[in-house]
Amino acid sequence: MANRSAGLPVVAFVGRPNVGKSTLFNRVVGDDRAAIVEDRARTTRDRLYGDAEWNGRRFIVVDTGGLEVAPGDPIEEAVQVQARLAISEADVIVFLVDAETGPTPADLDAAQLLRRTTKPVLVAANKADNQRREQDATEFYSFGWEDTFAISANHGRGVGDLLDAVVWALPPESVREVARKAREVQADAWADEVAAGRLDPFVIGVDDADDPEGDDDLEAETPEAEAARWDALMAAEDNDPPAIAFVGRPNVGKSSLLNSLLGENRTIVSDIPGTTRDAIDTTIPWGRSEIVLIDTAGIKRRGKVANGPAADRYSTLRALKAIARADVAVLVLDAADGLTAQDAHVAGYVIEEGRGLVLAVNKWDIVEGKTHKSFDEFVTQLRRDLPFIDYAPIVSISAKTGQRVQRVLELAVEVWGERRKRINTGELNRLIREVVERTPPAMVHGRRSKIRYATQAGVAPPTFVFFATDPASIHFSYRRFLENRLREAYGFDGTPIKLVFREQAREKRVYKGKPGKSKR
Repeated sequence: MANRSAGLPVVAFVGRPNVGKSTLFNRVVGDDRAAIVEDRARTTRDRLYGDAEWNGRRFIVVDTGGLEVAPGDPIEEAVQVQARLAISEADVIVFLVDAETGPTPADLDAAQLLRRTTKPVLVAANKADNQRREQDATEFYSFGWEDTFAISANHGRGVGDLLDAVVWALPPESVREVARKAREVQADAWADEVAAGRLDPFVIGVDDADDPEGDDDLEAETPEAEAARWDALMAAEDNDPPAIAFVGRPNVGKSSLLNSLLGENRTIVSDIPGTTRDAIDTTIPWGRSEIVLIDTAGIKRRGKVANGPAADRYSTLRALKAIARADVAVLVLDAADGLTAQDAHVAGYVIEEGRGLVLAVNKWDIVEGKTHKSFDEFVTQLRRDLPFIDYAPIVSISAKTGQRVQRVLELAVEVWGERRKRINTGELNRLIREVVERTPPAMVHGRRSKIRYATQAGVAPPTFVFFATDPASIHFSYRRFLENRLREAYGFDGTPIKLVFREQAREKRVYKGKPGKSKR
């Protein structure tokens, strides 16, 4: 029930397989690719969460695997556990049935299960795409629930009426939700005042950028005042909690790691590769705040994905999208397999997206013949094989035994902080001046590029702009040299750094001699 920490009520979509739960989920959350939809039963396996809003009420929607009494398959039996967990944590249950087929024995079994709950149950007869099927949907009143709606999740028909009833059945708004709405009202009022010209808006980022050298102005501000200023700006820029995605090849233990961190079977774990298909978000408390954990499907080799089923293609795509929306990715490696080419590919995806990175070497407990030097040797080899991520922290863990799993989150949150680190312009230019004086760029065709000044243009990832004469002549190796000096001085552990080089025009000298005399 980790998602309940968000303070929002939960609405669960349940029903037998292939009645359109994922289609309705996608329509309600407003994303056609949020859940995998395929014309095949048993496509959805885990609980999949999404945020929704209707009539001013926000709530969490849960898509579940199809309810079955005796699935006769180990993975599908775990699916049933997940579906029942969704029922237990929901505030409102939407029971989906199929208006096209009418009541079936599987529907009756699911209805029997739902009669045991005290939660509000709304029956939604899906696939009622026309008036005749709407009439057929009346058969489901025989289940005994008065709130029965004929809908078409595919076309949106009747979904609004269903959501009206969902909002009506939700529990009263929590204190946190009321406070959130009050803040939104205040923000809207402030924006209206600015638009009317009665208030000056806050302007971010003009202090450092307008003064490239910045020594006098920046030194006048105390470190405490500057820290408070940036804390306020960061709070204004990003109120979202850190999002941490667990990524890697199939069957390396991503879901086991998440379950170990949560202390519950939040996702289905199996020795069969590819069990997880959706990218699943879970919010948990962290200190005085909270963090979002994203379990993803294993990212397979391109050849296997291209020739595999559609669900595999969507899962891999969704895993890559999860990396894009995360702040930090935890790349889970299999200690028994060592580093593989696909591990390197996944690391490359993370770097291309500019996300923070932590390497978690799982299954360290089963490595045979370990000594006190084994992990150091493993890290040395890993750094040698992946030199482009030598800044990423590495930790050995065992998701099965729980060994050092909390350290994974600690490192990920530290990397999240490093991604938001800012260096003031005066301090940055003092460092760059010293570095360039000691080791200037190499000569190219008898001329040497001169770096005039630098400034930090952004965070997440930290982005630095260098203004120089003839920046195109600055070799890649020197750019990497500058990156290493920045890391030595300021850390930036676990996060890529982006360096941008721009042309700084040479100043034209104007002769100020007496009129009538030329410059010699």
